Amino acid sequence: MSDASAVAVPKGHPPGLYMMFFAELWERFCYYGMRALLALYVVQQFHKPQEEASLSFGAFTALVYATGIFGGYVADRVIGYRRSIILGGLVMAAGEFCLLVPSEEMFLLGLAGIVVGNGLFKPNISTLVGKMYEQGDPRRDSGFTIFYMGINIGALMAPLVCVAVSYWMGTPVFEADGITAIMKDGEQVITPDYRWGFGIAGAGMLLGIGVFALGGALLEGKGGVPVGKEGFKWTVITTLCCLALTPCIYLLLAYKEVAGYLLLTLSGAMIAFLIYSGMKLGSVVSQRLTALIILLFVNALFWACFEQAGNSLNFFAQDHVGEQGGFKFEWFQSVNPVYIIAIAPVFAWLWVYLSKRNKNPSIPAKFGLGLIQVGLGFAVCLWAISSFESNSTGMFLSLFLVYLFHTTGELCVSPVGLSMVTKLAPAHMTGMVMGAWFLSISMGNYVAGIFSALASEGAPAGAGAPLSGYTGAYTPILYMSVGAGILLLLLAKPINKLMHGVK
Repeated sequence: MSDASAVAVPKGHPPGLYMMFFAELWERFCYYGMRALLALYVVQQFHKPQEEASLSFGAFTALVYATGIFGGYVADRVIGYRRSIILGGLVMAAGEFCLLVPSEEMFLLGLAGIVVGNGLFKPNISTLVGKMYEQGDPRRDSGFTIFYMGINIGALMAPLVCVAVSYWMGTPVFEADGITAIMKDGEQVITPDYRWGFGIAGAGMLLGIGVFALGGALLEGKGGVPVGKEGFKWTVITTLCCLALTPCIYLLLAYKEVAGYLLLTLSGAMIAFLIYSGMKLGSVVSQRLTALIILLFVNALFWACFEQAGNSLNFFAQDHVGEQGGFKFEWFQSVNPVYIIAIAPVFAWLWVYLSKRNKNPSIPAKFGLGLIQVGLGFAVCLWAISSFESNSTGMFLSLFLVYLFHTTGELCVSPVGLSMVTKLAPAHMTGMVMGAWFLSISMGNYVAGIFSALASEGAPAGAGAPLSGYTGAYTPILYMSVGAGILLLLLAKPINKLMHGVK
């Protein structure tokens, strides 16, 4: 039986939610600004083939989420959520500024800093949102959806601003004679300098940390330093550990296969930890954690499909769509957050509306619907490839529909999953379980890099992947995601029973 009826629900949401909304907005501006440019920059600046750039993108985004395990532990046991968030944001900003230096060594060092900093910031601000609500508070899902809108406002702004700055600071393109400017639609063709986009992203991170630090009083005492860890000794030690961890992440980024094996090892260890913890804490907790483990696998599969956006779909837009009517191909990275901002309020209202009428789909059912929708997005892309092979305008329009399906699928999985973790996790290990959630996203991102590399396998440096490569990569994604989604819908009831009233 749910304990929701025992909770007196105040009107509105806690003020701290809106402060964290803006802090997360600017952190996501930082991350998604860099993410939109990353794979493109590797090809442009270091003359790598798309296949290698895809694997690099996958390894980086995977490690970004993997470090959430340690960030959750640090917040739970060492320096608290507030200090973890501030320290993580500062390290991320430093990493972004390292990307301004046009060398591969500084590039990897900057990415390593972003990975370390994100591990302290990302899972802990999500956990802190959950701590603003009592267990059983029906506003929690709605609150996380509002918070998710903040993420996507930042993600919307980032590609638009960072790409604009990159072109503004870019280099004009000339004919072979070095005198005749290349023009398109009456405008000078510019090669963007993506480094300056990274710099703007770093400035956004500093702004987010300023919002969070100044608005600390709105957290109503939540997220403070654990008892016995007062003072700044442990904050200094954590900072030194960040500095020591950064070169280790550097090596993992340089040797991507090792990163994959490490992620598999961490995933196995985390699953064993959850099983062991459940056995110690009784049958109800054990069954809830079993349901969580099942959905962690589903979550990894969803993100392996969804995270083609900043990788293979970005290259697809570059090579087979290009600029259409002044719309730069990089701006497709803002389409998903535009949809999120438009549709998220509808989903937030819908879950509450259905819940009042006892018709709200269970969490496993929502995950199944999310997988089916992300698969339908790739079905649209495959249809467009077969129908508009020589028509870039048709490809251009079809991508908007691809991202629409991916967005509705995301809204069935991501904000619901964040809320689910805070409800299924025992109170004393919320940070670690949130870390497990982000580790599943990490594995999904790593696999996404492999899928993206398949699309451009064999394409030489400086040449884009042919349409046949995308067909070969997206067809198995379609069948895998839709098939798994249907299976999850069939198993939704027994999985839901394991959750013992968590909705």
